[in-house]
Amino acid sequence: MVQFISFGANLPTIPPLGIGTWQWGDSLFWSYGKDYGEAQVKEAFDATIASGVDFFDTAEIYGLGESEKLLGRFMKQTDRPIQIATKYMPLPWRFSAQSVHEAVSDSLKRLQIEQIALYQVHMPFDFFMSKKTLMEALAEEVKRGRIATIGVSNYSAEQMREAHGYLAAKGVPLAVNQVRHSLITRQIETNGIFNTARDLGVKILAYSPLAQGLLTGKYTPENADSVTGARKLDSRFSRQGLEKLAPVLNLMREIGQKHDKTPAQVALNWLITQGNVIPIPGAKNADQARQNAGALGWSLDPDEFTKLDLITRDRR
Repeated sequence: MVQFISFGANLPTIPPLGIGTWQWGDSLFWSYGKDYGEAQVKEAFDATIASGVDFFDTAEIYGLGESEKLLGRFMKQTDRPIQIATKYMPLPWRFSAQSVHEAVSDSLKRLQIEQIALYQVHMPFDFFMSKKTLMEALAEEVKRGRIATIGVSNYSAEQMREAHGYLAAKGVPLAVNQVRHSLITRQIETNGIFNTARDLGVKILAYSPLAQGLLTGKYTPENADSVTGARKLDSRFSRQGLEKLAPVLNLMREIGQKHDKTPAQVALNWLITQGNVIPIPGAKNADQARQNAGALGWSLDPDEFTKLDLITRDRR
């Protein structure tokens, strides 16, 4: 049974896991249109909702709007209620509240919906528009009913408090801060973001919860030479980096065997068990979507959670 999470009274509820859709429609950073296409991501969408997960995170810049358009088309082909989170990019030519309202209109049009469940600010770039102007414009959109909740992304603890304060003055809560967080990417636990979010009642949306595939077990010291693309530039994917990670993956496999779960499902469940964290792994096809959903409906034992916590603490 999936336990849903509430953003607050009379606000949307979502499962403790969603699907990130940066890979949907994006050929600049991903291989959309080459290794996979609309048919495969539609299968991922269908498999996701069939598994009880109805929360999808996208952004206006993913595929330059294509990710939102794909979700809009897919939602028209199902009668299941879907919760959509998307993101506003504070681009240099957006320097007024009106530009915020126009961006919301454009996302609504691409998504073919009347209300966005969660509208987030993609990054804390406020050189051209102050945080106060931006948050007040978003609060106005909540009052208009075009977005249900407001979130931020990549905000520091101080920036999150500032945004929270401007919204609170308008009687609107700050729902989430979307940041990089995984079993081996734990900086938010020491830089104040994690504790500040708890203090403010803000949920953490964890992107890259599988550390770009490191926590799936797919990459090993033995196949390090076959790593391609941007991963070749990441020292964690080198033979030495993968050798250092091996004890963590071995423990994850050991725990996974007890629950009949994969390392990836163990990694996602560890985040969910933290209680204030909603991981949003990507899924390019139905198999990946089903694998992600396998993180739900069970829980790590307290001692298993602690063992994983201790073996990865040096990564905080």
